[in-house]
This record gives sequence, C-alpha cells and structure tokens, in this order.
Amino acid sequence: MRKFIPYGHQWIDSNDIKEVVKILKTDWITQGPKIEKFEKAVAKYCETKYAVAVSSGTAALQAAYMVAGIGFGDEVITTPLTFAATANALVSCGAEPVFADIYEDSLNINPEEIKKKITPKTKAIVSVDFAGHPCDYDEILAIAKKHKLLVIEDASHALGSKYRGKKIGGIADLTIFSFHPVKLITTGEGGMILTNRKDFYEKLKALRHHGIIKKPNKESWYYEIKNPGYNFRITDFQCALGLSQLKKINIFLKKRREIVTRYKHAFKNTRELILPLEENYVKSAWHIYVIQLKQEKLKVGRKEIFKTFQKYGLGVQIHYMPIHLHPFYRKKFNYKKGSFPIAEKYYERAITLPIFPKMKNEEIDNVIKIVKKTINFYKK
Repeated sequence: MRKFIPYGHQWIDSNDIKEVVKILKTDWITQGPKIEKFEKAVAKYCETKYAVAVSSGTAALQAAYMVAGIGFGDEVITTPLTFAATANALVSCGAEPVFADIYEDSLNINPEEIKKKITPKTKAIVSVDFAGHPCDYDEILAIAKKHKLLVIEDASHALGSKYRGKKIGGIADLTIFSFHPVKLITTGEGGMILTNRKDFYEKLKALRHHGIIKKPNKESWYYEIKNPGYNFRITDFQCALGLSQLKKINIFLKKRREIVTRYKHAFKNTRELILPLEENYVKSAWHIYVIQLKQEKLKVGRKEIFKTFQKYGLGVQIHYMPIHLHPFYRKKFNYKKGSFPIAEKYYERAITLPIFPKMKNEEIDNVIKIVKKTINFYKK
C-alpha cells in the first residue's frame, strides 16, 4: 500500500505502453492517422458527429471559444467554481467572464442566476460539469435558445457521464474534454472538442494547425490561411495511449462508482460531513469526490482537518478556490468576497478525498478510517 494516497492518479498498463511503443517505431509520431482514429472513437463513444483532438484541455477551451466567435467586448456567463482555465481562456480571447452562482447541492451553475446576468453583450454560456455531475441542461439550453446564445460545455470532469440517459459530448454546441493524468482516461496531456456542427468542426481543424487550409484542386505544397490559428496539435503516440485507455473506460467508471458507494456507506452517519450529491436523472463520472465540513459541529476549522488528513498520508486537495477571489479577477473585473455566497461557502468547507480506479481495497479502507478518526477526534 502507498504511504501517501494521492487524490487522483492515472492507470497505465502494459497494453497502453505497447500501443505507444508501436507508434514510436513508425514514421508517423505526429500529424498521422492515429489522431483521427482517436477522434472518431471518442465521438462514437459520446454519440457525437465530430471530434477534434488538441494538445490540452485548456487548448480545447480556447479553440472552442474562438470558433464560437467569442472576442473583445463579449460577455460570457460561467460558474465561479471551476479550474482557472475555464475563465482564463475567455480572458485571453478578450472576453469578460461573468460569473453566476451555483446550486448548493449539485455545485453546478444555477440557471436562475444565469438569467440575472444576461445583457446585450452576452455571447455564450459556459457550463462546467463539476466533479463529473452534469449541469441542468434542459434549463440551460432553454435559456440559450430564448436569448440566441451558444452553450459551451466544459466537461473536463465528465467524460463518461450521462444526462437523462444521453452521454455527455453532444448536448451543447461545443463540448470539451481533458485527458490530463488525473482525468477518466489520459493521453498524458491532451484535450478534445466535440460538436454536431460541421462548420465548427472545419474551423477547429484549421485552428489547431495555424489556420492552415489545404485546397484539393491545388498543388500538394499549397495552402492558405484565412484566419490565423495556433499550434494546438496532439501527437500520434498520445492518441495511441488515448485509444488504449478508451477501451478500458467502462472499467474505470465502474471502479470509481464502487469507491463512491463505499464512501457513501461509510460516511452516511457522520453528521459532521456533507456528502456529494448525484441527482437521479444523471450518472456522474465521479472525477473527484468532495466532502464538505459542517464547521458548526467541529472544534477546528478546515485548515486543521486538512493538515491532519495529510499527516496520516491522505493526498487531499481543494477543488477549487472560486475564480472571482483570485487577485487578477478581483482587480480587473471588480469582484470581491461576498459576490457569490454559495460558491464561497462551499469553498470554505470543501476537501477532496482520494478517488481513482487503481485504488486498492486497503487504500480505500485507510481513507475511510482516517476520515472517521479525524472527524471523531475534532467533533464537538
């Protein structure tokens, strides 16, 4: 058993390694056929028409924003409870992220709060499926349709999740995934944008490769750039790893759900904790498992409990400090503490526990034991 149990960790096996080595021995280690094969496999799994693989989840966000036409002077409504890339990529496009507070139970953006933030400058809604729990898309899509807005889904946590029986990937106008090592499947670094719109698909393919467009009726060396792009390319050996990982996605999802079931059963009578919710109309991929402390029932604050967990070998983490509290967003957009009370209340009491498919039974038992022991020690 590990002396230190991280909150997340990749599962790379011998088959994954073999598939990567195969590509490294070929002529095509980048810009080759494995990339399209990986894209088609993910699109098929997610029941979506098109997919474009890129170098990271952040690159996927920026590419999605750019093909959606988001730029200077635009406002985009999103949640303050997300990794900074969701908002940072908007700022890099020249847009202003306009935050809307979250539900207290699912921790996802509240559609009623979205309605309050819409102005003539609003261009899109960026939803974030926090921890893998899909947002309330019936409400969000209805709002978007009424106000003629695009919906871009940051599903970095949610590959494998379902909303009302439909797999995440084809619900929004554009959906992005991340393949960082702590995510459901990994390519090392990497990301992907999914869409059912062919126009977005064609623009994404050009954007990730400097904006280059080949002309079939021209010489093989000829290309044109109508709009500048970036080098957002992913490699063939990364995609070989992704394809191999994708074959195991159902195993990974099953393992995560098994761990969640054990946590839920173990902590159900621990009155000092608030456990994460899964609505009955969704299936979460359970990217992370976040408990919240009922501070009024404890002798000490979150900081002391966090340190105690770490002392006993739990690689706990905090996901996330709300974006509006970071110095840049306070200064540039005049946000302050108290702007989004539900997200802030969550942040003050949240701790992410270890959860990843390769966790051993004794590691799960150890997490449960340490959490219970610590909470019992500090409870009033």
